[in-house]
Amino acid sequence: MQDLPAFRRVRISTADFPEAKRLDMWRELYGRGIANCDIEPINDIPFRADVEFSLLPDVTIAAGSRTPATYNVTRELAGRGKDIVALSILRSGAATATQFDRELVGGVGSANVLLSEHPSTSTMLSHGSFVTLALARSSLSALVPNLADAAGRSIRSDNPALRLLIRYLDAVQAGTEFETHAIARTVSTHILDLAALALGARGDVAEQAHVRGVRAGRLDAIRSDIRNRLGYSELSVDEIASRHGISPRYVRKLFEEQGSSFSVFLLAERLEKARLMLGDRRYMHLNIARIAHESGFSDVSYFNRTFRRRFLATPSDIREAARMAWRD
Repeated sequence: MQDLPAFRRVRISTADFPEAKRLDMWRELYGRGIANCDIEPINDIPFRADVEFSLLPDVTIAAGSRTPATYNVTRELAGRGKDIVALSILRSGAATATQFDRELVGGVGSANVLLSEHPSTSTMLSHGSFVTLALARSSLSALVPNLADAAGRSIRSDNPALRLLIRYLDAVQAGTEFETHAIARTVSTHILDLAALALGARGDVAEQAHVRGVRAGRLDAIRSDIRNRLGYSELSVDEIASRHGISPRYVRKLFEEQGSSFSVFLLAERLEKARLMLGDRRYMHLNIARIAHESGFSDVSYFNRTFRRRFLATPSDIREAARMAWRD
């Protein structure tokens, strides 16, 4: 049997449905097929919703937006789902949730903690966006023994671990480099660690989660810095380490823990930048050598060789395919 991919994304949207059937189809596909809930709009605004699922071991990230509506998990529906803890983070708009007769009201950046096996109600009061983590309860319980005490409660937006978790999730959703199950498992571990800290993990477990979570956050910051400086051909591990106040050896170790290296990540990002530029009308006036230079390559021959190895096509092939698409 062929193994499943280490990291998969699935997106669903009411925009893909016939307009007259959007609500009914969303109720069936998302409400009953995924979230085990009843859905009821709360005003006359045309119903809209979209969610992108990022599927990892023991963790599912659901990021999306929706118009005002109530999502109600009844007692009957609650028994149909997997045993998960839902950590729902409000990114924009206004929302409330209720579980165990407690109404949870938090602002943007806050999170509600809900248990899937108990009835709950989540209401988006205005058009807004969210990120919801579906976390395997067995994995999270190992980190947060008092997990039941955190259920049906809110986490404030100024919680340091929650803020770090949100930044890490943004990086995960923007990335595509999870090529092995080992890396996907490591990413899941970081998410569970940061969620556990946000939920109030204590003692040795909290210390271990803190160390792993801080490392993940630091690596995220380093990756972001590298992406912003791809055009500097002399970019080195020594320079990045100096900018972040750590040693080059520690930078290398952070990448090695993810099954990669500084040089592999840098090359992959530079090649991807060049590929995107070659297919973008805005850079049509630039020749291939200039695009290579803008992407941080000082040797055009090396650029051409590594580009073909990575994409199984030459830079000229990519540009010509883009030109043909523009004519269509």
